[in-house]
Amino acid sequence: MQKNTFLFDIAATLLEEHSQQMENLTVILPNKRARIFLINALKAQTKVPLVAPEIISIETFVQEVSGITALDSIELLFEFYAVYARLTPEQPEPFESFAPWAKTLLQDFNEIDRYLLNPNTILTYLENIKEIEHWSVSVDKHTELIERHLAFWRKLPSYYHEFYHHLRDKKRGYQGLMYREAVANLPHFMQHSSARKYCFVGFNALTKAEETIVQQLMAADRATVYWDADRAFLEDPLHDAGLFLRRYLKEWPHYKTQPLQHVYSQFQEAKKITVIGTSKSIGQAKLVGSILEKHLEDHPDTALQDCAVVLGEESLLVPILYNLPASIPALNITMGYSSKNNPAQILAHKWFKMHLNAQQRNPQQYVFYFRDVLDVITHPLVEPYIQADVLLKYVRQNNVTFIPQNRLFTLLEKPPTALFQLLFQKWEAHASGVLQTLATLLLEIKAQLNYTSNDEKIANAFLYSLYKIVNKLISYFEQHPVDNQPETAFALYKQIVDLAEVSFEGEPLEGLQIMGVLESRVLDFETVIITSVNEGKFPSGKSNNSFIPYDVKREYGLPTYKEKDAIYTYHFYHLLQRAKNVYLLYNSDSEGLDAGERSRFITQLEVEKQPQHQLIFEQYHPEVPQIAYEPMVVPKDEAVMHQLKAIATEKYFSPSSLTNYVRNPIRFYFQRLLRISEAEEVEENIAVNTLGTIIHAVLEDLYTPFIGRILSVHDIEACFSKIEAKVVEKFKDVYKEGEIQKGRNLLAFEVAKRNVFNFLKLELESLKKGEVVQILALEQGFEREFVHPKLPFPIKIGGNVDRIELRDGRVRIIDYKTGRVEGKSVTLSSWKGLTEDNKNDKIIQVLAYAFLYEKEAKGLPMEVGIISFKNLKSGFLPFKFKADKEVQTEVTPEILAAYLEELATLLAEIFNPEIPFREKIV
Repeated sequence: MQKNTFLFDIAATLLEEHSQQMENLTVILPNKRARIFLINALKAQTKVPLVAPEIISIETFVQEVSGITALDSIELLFEFYAVYARLTPEQPEPFESFAPWAKTLLQDFNEIDRYLLNPNTILTYLENIKEIEHWSVSVDKHTELIERHLAFWRKLPSYYHEFYHHLRDKKRGYQGLMYREAVANLPHFMQHSSARKYCFVGFNALTKAEETIVQQLMAADRATVYWDADRAFLEDPLHDAGLFLRRYLKEWPHYKTQPLQHVYSQFQEAKKITVIGTSKSIGQAKLVGSILEKHLEDHPDTALQDCAVVLGEESLLVPILYNLPASIPALNITMGYSSKNNPAQILAHKWFKMHLNAQQRNPQQYVFYFRDVLDVITHPLVEPYIQADVLLKYVRQNNVTFIPQNRLFTLLEKPPTALFQLLFQKWEAHASGVLQTLATLLLEIKAQLNYTSNDEKIANAFLYSLYKIVNKLISYFEQHPVDNQPETAFALYKQIVDLAEVSFEGEPLEGLQIMGVLESRVLDFETVIITSVNEGKFPSGKSNNSFIPYDVKREYGLPTYKEKDAIYTYHFYHLLQRAKNVYLLYNSDSEGLDAGERSRFITQLEVEKQPQHQLIFEQYHPEVPQIAYEPMVVPKDEAVMHQLKAIATEKYFSPSSLTNYVRNPIRFYFQRLLRISEAEEVEENIAVNTLGTIIHAVLEDLYTPFIGRILSVHDIEACFSKIEAKVVEKFKDVYKEGEIQKGRNLLAFEVAKRNVFNFLKLELESLKKGEVVQILALEQGFEREFVHPKLPFPIKIGGNVDRIELRDGRVRIIDYKTGRVEGKSVTLSSWKGLTEDNKNDKIIQVLAYAFLYEKEAKGLPMEVGIISFKNLKSGFLPFKFKADKEVQTEVTPEILAAYLEELATLLAEIFNPEIPFREKIV
């Protein structure tokens, strides 16, 4: 064990001064964690059997003196609500709106009692402040709201006294009540334990109640205080690390006649302090791993028991665990795993949300939102046991957005399991029934685990931690008369679930120690790594979780942010006091969501640098590759070439697949060769391509009766009345059971109707102008072999054409586009590089349709183009070839030949085994 520690020194003092009366000695520490380290220090310094002294925390000691049992924060809320409802019978607030302000008020009650203040004085002061805030409103003009507001502040003394006595009669209470009662009960306690001596070890900031208890015991020669004081802080009148101790030396009568024991000069000793700035919190986590790895390389024989990682921000725990070197021999974590990341808690939260949303929509119909259902059934704790794949398939294939609760049970291929029923059965009307269902649900999930793997053992630990909390909530609702609604259960669940931490297993005396700032009290380490040394995190900065204003706190001696900063200063400098190697990590990013400013503690170390301190400042920049992303390259091996040939000869290449290749060859490879398509997802809001499919289908239905004959004005006029019915029909065909009666989908529905209406209107105007239109084909597929000297064999080109018509003696091939297309997108001035530029994708596509239909046109003049529904005012946008000043819209044999030459070049590239599929980075 490291000998240069405060506890090692205290152990030596205890053995020297109290070795003959250890059984009558009680050592009181700031926290429970330090107990095992003190016992170990005693064991290391004695070679004969010895009865160890009683070693307890200050909270345990105060509980013994007061005779009061501590209540947890949630039960305190329930007890306070009972008192509040009794004193406010006319119109008490519901529990969920009472809880937020009650927490703050209880915190103030706690502070008033811990500092032994007269509650009437403080609370009446608050009432007077609120009266002054409304001084400009005459009494006769006070509204009911103002009166109720002032009445609340007038009742604070009543709330305090009634609550205090209510708890004291039950022998239960909050920390402040225990402290006040301990002070009152101390003479009686001292009389009944006259043989015992008390040693207070390692304290710094004491409350007024703690000061009173310690001083009375010292005055009776029953107690000794061992401060961990260093001259560097004690003798500097401005140093906050010694603020409280200087105050005690000045104010306590004992120190007017007795010297201070155990004053050290260890902070001035030689230290290497490395201050490292890095980007974001995750950068600090990676840096901790790097520092530990180097430490292990430099000290291969160490077990890291004299090394500690202190987290200024506890959310860094998991990232740091992921970045620890695998070579670390042992590890001890003093913090619990946060309930925010507990998978059982995440499932319970989603389960609550799913049912509450269903109840809020309509308690009788009880309809679940599909995302809520998917969140629950895809959770890894339940997915393997409830036929989740069947439900997923149904929801996605049918585009279901809302599912009635009773319908869920009819979709399963096998009878529903008990777990499925617990997940989706209708809730009872009261909170305790809902919580009982949740407890049964957790037990049912536990029953599914077989404990064959570590993952399942860990899952069981998560389930058990949450199960205990849910049972505690059930008992609260059974014992206390509060609003028994499911919403109340969820509101309380969210407040109490933070208590459902899962503890890590480890050996406290071995290996690397990872802890929070408060857990480091009284402990010393040779190597210390402190993270998040930023303003607002270490120190934590100002926070105002109190109804008592700053000036009132200053007046009556309650702690303010000044004292809070002094406490953090003491913790910081205590970590450095006996350390030899110190690493201070901070977030150097000054902008963004995870921004930070370097802590004042670092500046203070720099300004007040000790002669023997080696202070090093570094900036850590993670290694960034010179190339952020390497484009994907897929060589064309024999299998790829075989598949390409199969597509070319047995199937065909469509115009859209060729434009896909132009845009990105890798996308072409994924879609055509690997046949990887986008995952099927529920469209909660109608996608652009879905809207386009619907419009295409509506126009096909409306125009199909006219194929092969000349369109008349009457034909088109008759179509207007059919628009709404056709759009509804196609929405149901394409969008399945998706909701179209409200929100964005209703807007999309109206857009589809408007687009079809405007298209028909455009058609009608052209007919009224005397244009002769004959529909030749709608959504018809064509296929044709393409033979060219550049190609290794004939290649099939094929695809569906949206519309082919004969207009005033010309064949017109039309491609509908839902998006906006301008005329320049189908205008070409040079054939060179046609298939190399993404901007030419629409030209490649429409000219491919011309090639497919060329034989059927039988020599008639032909034009191809686009109708853009977002640019209907422009009407038909024909392909144009601009040669000098001449503009040509007809697809002549010369134009088609020039196009086919470029197409052959494109296909030759696709079939060239030497040219791999290379990703294009946009």
